Amino acid sequence: MSKWFLSAVVLGVMLRPAVGQHSPSIRLVEQAPVGITKIAPGVFLVDFGRVAFGNLSLMPGNVTTSEVVTVRFGEALRDGRVDTRPAGSVRYSEVKVALKGAEAVFVAPPVDASNTKAPAVLTPVLWGVLTPFRWVEVEGWPAELHADQIRRHAAFDDTWVDDAATFHSTDPMLDKVWELCHYSIKATTFAGVFVDGDRERLAYEADAYLTQLSYYAGDPDPLIARATFDRLMEFPTWPSEWAPQMVFMAYSDWMQTGDTAWLAANYEGLKTKLLDERVSSDGLVMSTPKQIRRGDIVDWPEHERDGYVFTSVNTVVNAFHLRALEDMSQLAEALGKKQDVAKFSEQERTAQATFQEKLFDPARGLYRDGVGTDHDSLHANLFPLAFGLVPADKRPHIAEWLAGRGMAGSVYAAQYLLEALFKSGEDAAALALMTAPGDRSWRHMVESGATITWEAWDQKYKPNQDWNHAWGAAPANLLPRFVLGAQPLTPGWGRALIQPHPGTLTSVEGRMPTPRGELSVGWKRDKNFNLTLTLPAGMTAKVELPALEGSSEVCVGGAPVKAHREGQWWTLEKDLSGTVTIEER
Repeated sequence: MSKWFLSAVVLGVMLRPAVGQHSPSIRLVEQAPVGITKIAPGVFLVDFGRVAFGNLSLMPGNVTTSEVVTVRFGEALRDGRVDTRPAGSVRYSEVKVALKGAEAVFVAPPVDASNTKAPAVLTPVLWGVLTPFRWVEVEGWPAELHADQIRRHAAFDDTWVDDAATFHSTDPMLDKVWELCHYSIKATTFAGVFVDGDRERLAYEADAYLTQLSYYAGDPDPLIARATFDRLMEFPTWPSEWAPQMVFMAYSDWMQTGDTAWLAANYEGLKTKLLDERVSSDGLVMSTPKQIRRGDIVDWPEHERDGYVFTSVNTVVNAFHLRALEDMSQLAEALGKKQDVAKFSEQERTAQATFQEKLFDPARGLYRDGVGTDHDSLHANLFPLAFGLVPADKRPHIAEWLAGRGMAGSVYAAQYLLEALFKSGEDAAALALMTAPGDRSWRHMVESGATITWEAWDQKYKPNQDWNHAWGAAPANLLPRFVLGAQPLTPGWGRALIQPHPGTLTSVEGRMPTPRGELSVGWKRDKNFNLTLTLPAGMTAKVELPALEGSSEVCVGGAPVKAHREGQWWTLEKDLSGTVTIEER
C-alpha cells in the first residue's frame, strides 16, 4: 500500500470523500519541513511551520541499514520536544516504523476510535489516518535527517488558492489575526465537510454556518458548504438554535451563488428548521423543561453564557427563530412561492411584536434573557442586534452597552457580537476586541503560537478543547465584510455593497474572490477618505463612505458626484463599476 500511496501523492491524485450528493475535491499536498533540529543523539525535531491534517513519508535515500524508528506527531511542544502529554484534546500520537533500506516508508498515526467511526466524517481509507500536527519527532534515525528525507502529506480543498484573498492594515496584530483565521479555514477543509474539529470530526450547524461565511471570504466555490448542508440534513444535531442556522446556510448560499435550482431542491427541508412545532399562539417559541436543560444552548461551553437565566420563553432562541423567518421569506420570494412569503412574513410580524412587548426591558433599554426574569445578559442583546431585530432608536444604547461589556461570550458568540457592533457604529470597539490584551481575544491565540484557531479562548475555559476549530475563525469573514467593507447586495454578487468600517485604522487594502472574479478594495483616511475599488466584470456596487467631520462632497475620478449623507455615511446615488477612485472631501 505504501508504494501506491506515495506515488499517488507525488502525482497529485485527488480523492473525493464520500460526503453525499455534493462531493468537493480534497487534495493531498506534499510539504517540506521549514526546519529540522537535532535535539539528542539520533533524535530530530521537525517543524512544518503550521498545523495541517495529514501524515508523513520518510525517504532514507542512501541510508541502507534497517532500523526501527519512533515517530511522534504533535500539535504542541514542551521544553523543546513534542509534548507527549498535552492538555485536553490537543493532539499527540506515536508510531514505530521499520526502515527498509533506501525504500520510502509511509508513516501514519494509529487510528483514533473517537473520530474515525460513524457518525464522524470519514476520510478516504487510501489516504491512511490523518492527524493535525505541526511538529514531528523522529527518534532512532541512523544518520543525519535532511529536509529532503521527510515530507508531510496535508489534506486541503483543491479549489483553495492561497493568495486569492489578502488583508493588510496599519495594525500588524490585526493582520496576524486575519492570517491565523484565514489559514484556519483552509486547514480545516481536510474532510470535505466543515467539521467541528479533530476530537469528534462531526458536522454541527453552528460550526458549519460560521465556517461557511469565512470560507466564502477565501474561496467562492460552494461545494464544501453544500456537502456539509447535505450531511446535516441527514444527521441533524441537538441544540435548539442550531436548526435555524440551516436556513442561514441556505440564505448564504443563495446570496453567494444566486443559484435558485439548488435552493429549490432544498426548500421543503428548510421549512423543518424553523422551530415551528414549538411556537405558541403569540408567535414566540416555547421551551419545555427538557429543552431548557438540553436543547437551548445560548453559548458553549456553558460557563460562557454570562449568567444567562433560562425560562420557557428564551430570548436567544426566539431571536434565531425570527431571523430564520426573515430569511425564509426572502428565499420563498426568490422561488416565486407567494403563499409562503405571506405566511412567513405574517409569522414574523406577529412574533416580532410579541418579542418586543415581552422581552424588551424599557427601564434599562435592554432585552431580558426571557419571560419571567429581569436578567439582561450579553447574549440576550447581541443576537437581536446582530439579526436586525432591535428598533432603530434603541440600537445605539444596546450597542454601546455591548461594547462596554467586552468579550463576555465564547469564540462562537463572538461572530455575532462583532457583527452587531460593526453594524451599529461600534467598529472601533469590534476591532479592539479582536486584538485586546488578556486571554479572551485572537491576539492571545496569535501570541500563544496557534496556527489554527482554537475551540475556546484558552485551555482554562474549555479543558478538552480542540486546537483546530474553524468556528473560532470569525475575523476571516468579519474583516473582509466590514473593514474592507465588501458584501453582496443581490444574489450572486451582481450588485455589491462597499461600506468600509475603519474604526481606528488609517489604511487598509485587500482583495477577495467572488463568483464573478476578484474584488479589491484599498482605502486611506487622513484629512479626507480615499477609496480605490476594482470590481470584476458583471458586478456593480453601491458605495457608502464613513462621513468624516467637516466633509461636504464626494468625488469619483476627481469629479464631484451626487451623494447624500445618511447618518454616519455618505451614499453615492449611482452605482459604480470597473476600477474607480473615490474621495470624500
